[in-house]
Amino acid sequence: MKDKYLCKLEFDKILDILSGFAITSIGKNLCLSLRPFDSKEDIQNALLETREATIMTQRKGSVPIDEIVNITASLKVIEAYSILSAKQLLDLANILKIARELKEFFSLDIGISNSFSSLEPYFNSLYSNKSIEDRIFSCIIDEKTIDDKASSELYRIRKQQIKLSQEIKEKLNYYIHSSKYAKYIQESITTIRNDRFVIPVKAEYRSEIKGLVHDISSTGSTVFIEPLSVFELNNNLNNLKLEESIEIEKILQNLSSLLYVLTNELETSFNLIGKIDFIFAKAKYGISLNANEPILCNTPMLSYINARHPLIDSQKVVPINISIGENFSSLIITGPNTGGKTVSLKTAGLLSCMAMSGLFIPATEKSKVFPFNQIFVDIGDEQSIADSLSTFSSHMTNIIEIVNNITSNSLVLLDELGSGTDPIEGANLAISILEYLHSKNVLTIATTHYSEVKNFALITNGFENASSEFNLETLTPTYKLLLGVPGKSMAFAISEKLGLKSEILKNARTKMNNSQINIEELLKNIYDDKIAIEKEKESITANSNEIKNLKKSLEEDLSNFENKKVKIIDDAKLEARNILLNAKLEANSALKELNHVSSKELNDRRNKLNKEIKNLNSVSKKQLNNKEAISLEDLFIGMVVYASTFKQNAIVLSLPNKSGDLQIQIGNMKTKVALSSLSKANDAKDNVEIMKKNHQNSFSSKKVSSEINVIGQNVDEATFVIDKYLDDCYLAKLNSIRIVHGKGTGALRNGIHNFLKTHPHVKSFRIASIGEGDMGVTIVELK
Repeated sequence: MKDKYLCKLEFDKILDILSGFAITSIGKNLCLSLRPFDSKEDIQNALLETREATIMTQRKGSVPIDEIVNITASLKVIEAYSILSAKQLLDLANILKIARELKEFFSLDIGISNSFSSLEPYFNSLYSNKSIEDRIFSCIIDEKTIDDKASSELYRIRKQQIKLSQEIKEKLNYYIHSSKYAKYIQESITTIRNDRFVIPVKAEYRSEIKGLVHDISSTGSTVFIEPLSVFELNNNLNNLKLEESIEIEKILQNLSSLLYVLTNELETSFNLIGKIDFIFAKAKYGISLNANEPILCNTPMLSYINARHPLIDSQKVVPINISIGENFSSLIITGPNTGGKTVSLKTAGLLSCMAMSGLFIPATEKSKVFPFNQIFVDIGDEQSIADSLSTFSSHMTNIIEIVNNITSNSLVLLDELGSGTDPIEGANLAISILEYLHSKNVLTIATTHYSEVKNFALITNGFENASSEFNLETLTPTYKLLLGVPGKSMAFAISEKLGLKSEILKNARTKMNNSQINIEELLKNIYDDKIAIEKEKESITANSNEIKNLKKSLEEDLSNFENKKVKIIDDAKLEARNILLNAKLEANSALKELNHVSSKELNDRRNKLNKEIKNLNSVSKKQLNNKEAISLEDLFIGMVVYASTFKQNAIVLSLPNKSGDLQIQIGNMKTKVALSSLSKANDAKDNVEIMKKNHQNSFSSKKVSSEINVIGQNVDEATFVIDKYLDDCYLAKLNSIRIVHGKGTGALRNGIHNFLKTHPHVKSFRIASIGEGDMGVTIVELK
């Protein structure tokens, strides 16, 4: 497809936006060079890649890709078996790192990678080598700094340098701080000139300190002298620096040699990272548009449902329904100026180009398009009367090119067909062009003002009218497209609304013949009926959606009710079982005791028990009557409640979840119970004081650390440990704690963050800043 047609549809602007979702320069270049594919197979493959990338993004988040520099020059150095610079080594190690992280990202969820058949070859073809990657990153701190421990020899040399530098400074400090030389010194500092340590001396005293002059200040008032006492030490230091340079070159040589055999692998990974970046940029762009995958048809047609122009603000764009190819092959769009005719035309063309390029389109599911071999476009916005001849000539030149190159698999988009010349000639020429395109079985969408063209479409098979809706009250377009209805120019109605004298309008209407008036009246009636039907249809759809939502809500309420019912019954059974077990234990204990007591003792004990039972019954009835149910509004963390299941008071540790369950603590035991099983506790104030004392006693002798390390644990293990730790911190009244989870792939960090979002003790949390632990540590503020 020619670029000039793509530009008329503003496809280049789509590519600019798309490139903004790519991270690497190679990915951005692939976005900007994207063009519609020629074959259906290529389009299907491209759409499949976008679909799989969209699913993976929604499941796992963004792919772990960072910016990568062009490694072409570095690869040439490798091919020549030369020494790479520190920066080049870091760039290549970064390729290995990203390749490894991408492979880990793809295979993170075992069992689902098989569903990504089109993306799998890209990820599997990436080359990673953790040992080489670690070796380079451990030896090179940044492009200008080699780590001391890159080799034992480098460590020895730098240690000697530090020692010798210190010795030199001590000798120079003697001159700076000695009362003997104080008046000769310009400033009490040591500095470096020509890679040698020197001291600043006043020019007039240069002869007082024996040594070599290495520099003079711009004013000439200060000379920088290397005293003879440090001359030999400076020589030794420079020799060490030379040894350091030689050793660094050896280290770079050794590191470079690790990559000599990996030229092809590195180049392949570099290109694949860019390709993966490009594919996921398509996915992210589609998600941002709330776009869907189009269905590819086998016969020439298109059908876009609720299609939105992707370059119009999503808050302002009006969705349209546009279709062609099933019942007719030529669609004629008419209506007043600025009524949205050109927008509808561009929407149909632009979405077709996007679909044929492997992009999802901003239209609802089940939207369909045929993979056209070419989309021809003649859209022009020039409407100057002075340039009418040149405008017409320009349009005709485009149309001639289109007519000479069309096939039955083409889509033709014509804006204001026949305009820019005599209306009668222009209308007849427009009809003739449309008839020719129809005879060649070419799908055509055209906009026009000519009544002759829309009348022709009314009576000709294979043609269909459509109109752009216009609000006559506000004199503004609604941008809705009404299929099956020819549009009215509304020149008289608009002029009357704007205030044109009625006698002028009356005179204009008398100049129209009866057939024209009748047709206009008929069109008006059809147009009004169509609008009324569309509004009724929208109302029915809205009511239908409301009924569906209400039905869904009722089904959810019923499901929740059934779940609660089952839970209440289960809780009651559990409580009854516990009562029976306790009774059985007490009975067995009593039977054992009976074997060792006399008849008199039995009678005494029976009488005593009967008395206690009477007292217990009266107390129980009194307590039962005093028990008040707890409402969700009254409940708070730390509240003392009565747990009927356990027959004793407990402390509330969390608010109820969606299922109505919450966590409580009884003594040192924590458990989950239903809110319905709790009631207000008797003497709650006394119980609170008791619990407070217990907590103070338990934590006064136990110092809780403000940091916990969960590196090496999986998400489930870590959250279990952190949950208990947060309880301890809360009871110990800590305000802020640190969770050390490491950087890794980010999976552990994300799992912990999801857990912290709903934890009752957590006020807020954040990633640690530089110096606090960076991405490997999370800082948590407690309530």
